[in-house]
Amino acid sequence: MAGGYDDRDGKIWMDGKLVDWRSANVHILTHAMHYASSVFEGERAYNGTIFESRKHSARLLASAEMIDMQIPWTVDEIEAAKYEVMQANGLTDAYVRPVAWRGSGEDMGVSSKRNPVHLAIAAWSWGNYYGDAKTKGAKLDIAKWRRPAPETAPFAAKAAGLYMIATMSKHAAEAKGCSDAMMFDYRGYVAEATGANIFFVKDGEVHTPKPDCFLNGITRQTVIGMLLERQITVHERHIMPEELESFEQCWLTGTAAEVTPVGQIGDYNFEVGSLTRHMSEAYETLVRA
Repeated sequence: MAGGYDDRDGKIWMDGKLVDWRSANVHILTHAMHYASSVFEGERAYNGTIFESRKHSARLLASAEMIDMQIPWTVDEIEAAKYEVMQANGLTDAYVRPVAWRGSGEDMGVSSKRNPVHLAIAAWSWGNYYGDAKTKGAKLDIAKWRRPAPETAPFAAKAAGLYMIATMSKHAAEAKGCSDAMMFDYRGYVAEATGANIFFVKDGEVHTPKPDCFLNGITRQTVIGMLLERQITVHERHIMPEELESFEQCWLTGTAAEVTPVGQIGDYNFEVGSLTRHMSEAYETLVRA
């Protein structure tokens, strides 16, 4: 599939119907466009099966509730729609994007209780999120923007508005020749990358930031489970910036990122070591099982 995301052949599921890709549009006064009242998921299908699909569908509904929005479809209905989209587009290996939003209606201000909630699902072929970083290790900038405090935003929701500073940080990183940026949290602890969680290795043990102000990713949870199954010690804790110098290996996790090695963060360098490579390969085996 080539071309801009608005100009492609195929079908997108919108509010219970498959529509032509180029016709999947919304009105300019859609509330989500003005006030970020939108939640979404990112999922990958391997060999015709969406990995942890029901967990993603359930999280979509939970995210909507966190921003005071009710999606008028059940997990089962969302599941059926996702596979309908894949079949309509002839896809077995794909990235799947459900998105729910408040549309245009009687309200056009901060309040939007009278506006309908919509749901759409698209799917397309998508390769490695970080290109050749899977083998060489990604290069990360250190973002100036920080993940907000829990009292300022519903951090456990996969909500569109929370990604504004992530977009700004990734743009700044790309301008420096980096693949992504690592963000600190509001206290100055290491948090995550712009769209992926982060792990470090030291003396054969794994350290990963405690997700108390950022999204506890489904891939993150999967990888922690895989490490524990292999009897590898995992420390979920607050990580200070000065600790970066002492870590030997680093990787990112996320639906798009999968398990991607990191070779550099700012001035700190990391080995693409055996544990990192093993977890990347083991995750690939798991999702295709």
